[in-house]
Amino acid sequence: MAANRKFYQDYEELCELMDKSSINYDKAKIAEAYALADKMHGDQRRVSGVPYILHPTSVACIVVDLGMDTDSVVAALLHDVVEDTPVTLAEVEAQFGKDVAHLVDGVTKISKINYTEKEERQAESIRKMLIAMVDDIRVIMIKLADRLHNMRTIDCMHEQKRRDIALETMEVYARIADRLGIKTVKDEMEDLSLQYLDPIAYKDIEDYVNSLKEDRQEFIETISDEIKQKVSETIPGAEVNGRVKSINGIYNKNIVQMRALPEIYDIFAVRVIVESTNDCYNVLGIIHDMFQPITGRFKDYISLPKSNGYRSLHTTVVNKEGIRFEVQIRTREMHMMAEYGIAAHWKYKLGLNDGQNPMDKQIAWIRQMLENQQDSYDPTRLIKDIKTDLSSDEVFVYTPKGKLISLPRGSTVIDVAYAIHSEVGNRMTGAYASHRIVPIDYVVKNGETIEIITGKEGTVGPSRDWLKIVKTSDARNKIRQWFKREKKEENIVLGKAEFEKECRKNGINLDPKDLERMMEPIIKKKNIPNMENFYASISYGGVVLWKLMPRMKEEYQKIIDEREKTSDEDFVVPFAEEPKQPVRSKSGVIIDGMDDMDVKYAKCCTPLPDDDIIAFITKGHGISIHKRNCCNVPIFIEESEDPSRWVTAHWADTVDSYFSTVIDIMAYDRTGLMADLAGQLCNMRINIYNMSSKVLDDGKAIVKFTITVKNKAHLRDIISRLNAVKGVISVSRASKL
Repeated sequence: MAANRKFYQDYEELCELMDKSSINYDKAKIAEAYALADKMHGDQRRVSGVPYILHPTSVACIVVDLGMDTDSVVAALLHDVVEDTPVTLAEVEAQFGKDVAHLVDGVTKISKINYTEKEERQAESIRKMLIAMVDDIRVIMIKLADRLHNMRTIDCMHEQKRRDIALETMEVYARIADRLGIKTVKDEMEDLSLQYLDPIAYKDIEDYVNSLKEDRQEFIETISDEIKQKVSETIPGAEVNGRVKSINGIYNKNIVQMRALPEIYDIFAVRVIVESTNDCYNVLGIIHDMFQPITGRFKDYISLPKSNGYRSLHTTVVNKEGIRFEVQIRTREMHMMAEYGIAAHWKYKLGLNDGQNPMDKQIAWIRQMLENQQDSYDPTRLIKDIKTDLSSDEVFVYTPKGKLISLPRGSTVIDVAYAIHSEVGNRMTGAYASHRIVPIDYVVKNGETIEIITGKEGTVGPSRDWLKIVKTSDARNKIRQWFKREKKEENIVLGKAEFEKECRKNGINLDPKDLERMMEPIIKKKNIPNMENFYASISYGGVVLWKLMPRMKEEYQKIIDEREKTSDEDFVVPFAEEPKQPVRSKSGVIIDGMDDMDVKYAKCCTPLPDDDIIAFITKGHGISIHKRNCCNVPIFIEESEDPSRWVTAHWADTVDSYFSTVIDIMAYDRTGLMADLAGQLCNMRINIYNMSSKVLDDGKAIVKFTITVKNKAHLRDIISRLNAVKGVISVSRASKL
């Protein structure tokens, strides 16, 4: 697929942007950086065939749009030179200075370390970026610009690659942009990601917004003129304009919160921008005099700013015709911060070393997140922390003394206790929510006053079960630290028992000396000093055993091979017993270390051959096979209720069975549609076990067929043929029977 050239900007366009900027750029230094990048990238081309140099120039343009300084633009031009050409970091430092070299290094991915897991490489690259970001916030600004341009030009990649990059962008980079308050970047990243993660919903919302645009635009212009005329009588100079909610923002309310599109009142909104905070509240009074405010739809983010620094007044009102709409009221400085977040400090020319601390406050969460990783030997936990801790969906609660605490939605009273102080959390025995006693796993609600009940110091401590309850990484880390500090001997005993159990389950049976020999390279790579620390870290959560198992099996096989080589010399490695070899079940699934088990396929995800699968040992019903990405498979197995019941499984080389699955078909409703679809399946000799249909209000129909297939390749062929039926819009595999 050809790349969209409108998203590429060359050096001339970069120069034009710098000329229009209020920043006094060192154009000679920037020209020197461009010359080096152009020379070194030479004939390199992107996957789309576009000259590679257009990527760094486009990233540099985004950096200028964000109002960044000369060194940021230079680093943007050079950000791929060290990674993709022979130029070294030392050479960059010699030519452009230490600051530029630091920025380039911070943005460069980790590529020369041999990580066994893709997730580990991703996590370590993000960790490296965050560490560099603590020293210089410009690192993340360049990285966000780089990722934004990659998302703009992702069309040329294969579908799965697009989805992988889109998911990482949505879950990591968009959340970082949101926490830094850079709404322009965050909204565009989320919309671009959604376009590849749920293209059907994206198109439906886009069409809905476009269908309303003309009428709604006329309505917004009329309301804006009416508001401006009234506000100008007492507050001269106010700006009034309209804004359209991002598609992902609408998606979250429509799909995630299950609200019908007509019930989302802030798709289009009026924004009033004034000079002072007093003016904001005066405008609010005028708006409520002009229109009827809707109860419960007023939010004061000026008095209670969001964690990313966002400040504004939001109110939803209804006019005389009964039309509901939202009005946002903020000062010019608040508006700049709302759009550009931390980047607005450059636009306001606060500089990097002016003695003020707004940036320090906005990146404090990075230091906290990195500190929370110090006791973990699992680098992928960082990604999970970003997903939970940087959620834009927040809840605000108060302590009895009136202190305001902001937490991710879904947080419990335990999270509140640890947010107050680690000792409050460690000594917690119960809690009150707005003067009523609540259970330990109570999920707090907006505006509640939370009082924590504590016991005497030294008489109580957290429970290991709390690790399954808490929402925030901060609380989870403080609980782990307590167990690491206070229960060292217990940790070693429990961790060793869990380790031995996992080894037995996976057929690894060695005497203690050979076990230590096998584990030595593994714990060395994880920077764990010895086996005692290894056992302890299993208990308090610093090591995730199931993630280590593939490497453990590799080392175990080396010992087996060594024994076989020396068997002619009567040398035998002392094993406790021969390991059980995986066997093929009648269903065609191989489960490590298990034989003759009753295997069933989970209806919640209907796995097919070639799907990535995992087995679950049920109580009295044999083995249940799930897809790895099934909603019922914990993302973090080690934190599930009983991780020992999840077992590694994979498909046999040949599978003769047929498998039930459901396909969803979206089509334009017409006479004979069901007959044509069923006829196509019959022509392919596909067994149909069930079928249903539903006609939608927009003239489309959803048809479901329950059929049997051999594998994913067989299913793809079926989908391809059904797509050829007249009127069919899309065909997809359903998530469950």
